[in-house]
Amino acid sequence: MTQMDTEIKRKHPVLRKYWWIAPAAALLAAIGVWGLRSSTVSTYEAASSGIVIEEVVKGTFEDFIRVNGKVETGVTVQVSALETGIVEKKWVEEGAMVSEGDIILTLRNPNLQEQILESESQLAERQNMLRDTEIAMEKERLQIRQDLLTARTDLNRKRRLAEQQESLYKESLTSREEYLKAKEDYELARETFSLLQSRLRQDSLYRSVQVAMMRESLDNMQKNLVLVRRRADNLNVRATHSGQLGSLDAELGQNITMGQQVGQINILDNYKLTVRISEHYIDRVAPGLEGMSRRNGAEVSMRVRKVYPEVSQGEFKADLVFEGELPAKIRVGQTYPVDIMLGDAAETVMVPRGTFFNTSGGHWAYVVEKDGKGARKREISIGRQNPRYYEVLSGLEPGERIITSSYQDFGEAERVVISD
Repeated sequence: MTQMDTEIKRKHPVLRKYWWIAPAAALLAAIGVWGLRSSTVSTYEAASSGIVIEEVVKGTFEDFIRVNGKVETGVTVQVSALETGIVEKKWVEEGAMVSEGDIILTLRNPNLQEQILESESQLAERQNMLRDTEIAMEKERLQIRQDLLTARTDLNRKRRLAEQQESLYKESLTSREEYLKAKEDYELARETFSLLQSRLRQDSLYRSVQVAMMRESLDNMQKNLVLVRRRADNLNVRATHSGQLGSLDAELGQNITMGQQVGQINILDNYKLTVRISEHYIDRVAPGLEGMSRRNGAEVSMRVRKVYPEVSQGEFKADLVFEGELPAKIRVGQTYPVDIMLGDAAETVMVPRGTFFNTSGGHWAYVVEKDGKGARKREISIGRQNPRYYEVLSGLEPGERIITSSYQDFGEAERVVISD
């Protein structure tokens, strides 16, 4: 060995034998870290028999809602009492067919009967007064005419006497006193006759005005009596329209006040279907939307006629009318399931409806893993819905499966372990 030569030492045989230990340790460390991270994911174990799993599909989404409607008449007429009284007799019962003018109830009102008798008595008294006044006026008129005739005769006589005295006085065959006396008597008779004529005219005018006023008063009393008698007839509560008496809220002996509603009449030549819809659809349901129902194997077409704006207990009301021929044997109060079309059908990704929506609101779902042993929580977006499907806007692909049953027991779990 020379000085320039360097001695190369051989590796220890033990190290050469276990060279693979370092990579294996690194792999084990990585697995340990992954296991540690996996152990922090919250899980919930659920039996497969206790959950429902459905597949996400792509197909034609029909945009409609299904609700139950109640048959009502298109026109309902309220029956109200026109007078106050006590129910004395019920002529018809609920559900009976009535015609316009038929008596439904008869009321009794003793005070009204007294008013009628009093009005009749006052009318008879006023009629007697008018007759007595007319008789007295006629007697007075005849007396004035008689006095006028007497005055005319007296005037003629005194006029002739005055003319004779004037002639005699001119021929100096009578005294001046006799002449003046005859002339004064004639003037008095003429003024008296003129006064009686004026009195006859004034009395005639006065009698005309007085009789006219009395006749007008009598006529008003007669009209008042007619009205009072009509009020008596109003104690018979009558049907104002022909139809079916839908309800009658009155019992024998019950006190009914004026204007009180006692029943209603359903006009049976027109029907409507009243439905209650979730307020979720209040912006999408509008007059003119089509509807369809099935009854006894036949399809019944309908149309939304009116949407009520009020929301009560999370629902609003709408009216639908029948299109075309009415269903056979339709009755008020029947229930019809009806599908209301909200929009056109379209190809989209869909998932069957389930109670999971009540918990997640359509914002997330548990997506089943490929091996079927678990399901992981994933954000999704649900759009429209119909009685069978939810429309998937994002987060799911056709062929994937999700848990569609309730998530209420899963708590905040990020993963559900599905056990057999």
